[in-house]
Parts: sequence; structure tokens; C-alpha cells
Amino acid sequence: SIPSTDTKAQLDDITMSSLGGQKKTPLDAIVQGSTMQAMPTFSNVADKRAFMLEHMAHAFHVFARRGYSEGMAGHISLRDPEFPDKFWLNPLGVHFALLTPGDMALVNEQGEVIGGNKSRPVNAAGFLIHSAIHRARPDVVAACHCHSRFGKAWSAFGRPFEMLNGDAAMFYGDAQAVLTSYGGLVFEESLSDPVASALGLNGRGLIMQNHGLLTVGQSVDEAAYLFTLMERCCEIQLLVEAAAKDGLQKQCIDDATAKHTFETSSDSDSLYCEFQPEIQNEILLRRLKFGSESPGE
Repeated sequence: SIPSTDTKAQLDDITMSSLGGQKKTPLDAIVQGSTMQAMPTFSNVADKRAFMLEHMAHAFHVFARRGYSEGMAGHISLRDPEFPDKFWLNPLGVHFALLTPGDMALVNEQGEVIGGNKSRPVNAAGFLIHSAIHRARPDVVAACHCHSRFGKAWSAFGRPFEMLNGDAAMFYGDAQAVLTSYGGLVFEESLSDPVASALGLNGRGLIMQNHGLLTVGQSVDEAAYLFTLMERCCEIQLLVEAAAKDGLQKQCIDDATAKHTFETSSDSDSLYCEFQPEIQNEILLRRLKFGSESPGE
């Protein structure tokens, strides 16, 4: 069954005393004036799948522009909306910037490509990592893993980043986890299961020591936004650590404020909406460059 925790309950329905005691979601609370739509609903699963795969491709485009693509490394998985024991993966050896919805491959629990793009293989290590996460976390719809620059650098310390600002508070408490071992490329379940175990039932971001970062979400938009946020948090932590070497004193957010920030701004709907400007910008830039959203169309 899907994990049910106090943290999830707090994020799903928060009472905002400043709004006359009315129960508001974090997304409702941040909006002044007209409402903002979270992830749309669909009348049929085919339309929902098409939308999800389109946003999966957009996430890769954003990652490419930010420099997260590195050789054949890096992957995003997306649980299929109709068959929850199967998920979509990007094909091996295609640059993030070139991926389209039609490039994605649907894999089963054995790692066999059973739908979508069957012309290219998927990353074997990526399948094992994502398979372990999707098995352990039925609430996870999408997971992102890349070897981004600052994530790799900070992961060498094998410890979580601190609550230095509001962005870091999106990973407050057990929402941030650390895997303090590195066994090389993941080619067997004995190496992928510890990834899911380290993430835990409440984790949304995992620092993989000497490796990189991994994030999860209830949409690919949420998971992708959290990845960009986590990468930036690692960058800020490294900058602050360097400045502190000269005697400057760090001032972290106090625990109560970090907890409040987490509870009032990090629900799945809000994080989905946070990523939409990135997608809109990417679509416009690609249309200006290619005349369409993808090269070759």
C-alpha cells in the first residue's frame, strides 16, 4: 500500500491561520486573485500518458540546457498510468536535448522493453535503480537521476546539505537522504536495493555518495523541479563552505522555520507548478531555434 505518514497529511491539507482558519492547500495559499491549475485531469488514460511523456521529454530538455547530460549517463523513469508495475525510461545513448516522447521505452519488471521505442536499449543500471524505487515506493510516479556537476561534488562529503535557505527547506527532515556507500555501476539488485532503502518512505531527494543525485515525485514535473533545486542547493552549500573557510559564520534556518517552510510550500501540486515556467521557456527557445519543439520535425 502507499505509505501514509504524518508528513504527507500535513502537506495534503494545511490550515492557514492567516486566512481566517480556512483549510487551504499550499498552492491555494500562495495564489492571490484567480486560481492556478495544478496537474490537469484526463478523461482517458491515453491522453494522460501522452501528456506525461511529453512532460518527460520537456524535463530532459531542461536538464540538457542546464548541463546535466553526460555521455550515456542519466535517466528519468515514469510510472505508466495504466500499468503501474511498468515504467518508461529514456533510451541509452541519446542526448537529453534530442529526446522526444516517441523515444521513450516502456519496460516491465524484468527490464524487457515491451512498448514505445523498441529500436534502442535502455540503461541496465538505470533500470535496476528505478525498478527498486518504484517497487519500494508506490507513491512515486517519476524519478530523476543524473551526474550533475555540483551534486557530484557535494556527494563526495557523504552528508546532507544544510538548511541554508528556503530552497533547502524543500528537503527538510527525512525528505533528504544520503546513501553513504558507492559500489560502482549498478548491475545487480544487491546494489540497487540499498538506493531505495536509503531514500526511505518519505525521501524526495537522495545524495548518492561519490555518485550524484536522485529525486522522486508524484509527477515528472515535481521530480525534475526537485532535481534542479537539489543541484542548486549543493552548489550553494559548496559556495558557503568555501566562504566559511575564511572565518565567516554560517547562519542556518532554525528548525521550526525550516519545518514551516517545508509544510507550506512543498506539496506536489505546488512543485508541479514550479516547473511549468521552465517548460514554457524551453518550448519557446526550441521553437525559435528549430521551428518546432524538436529538431527534425
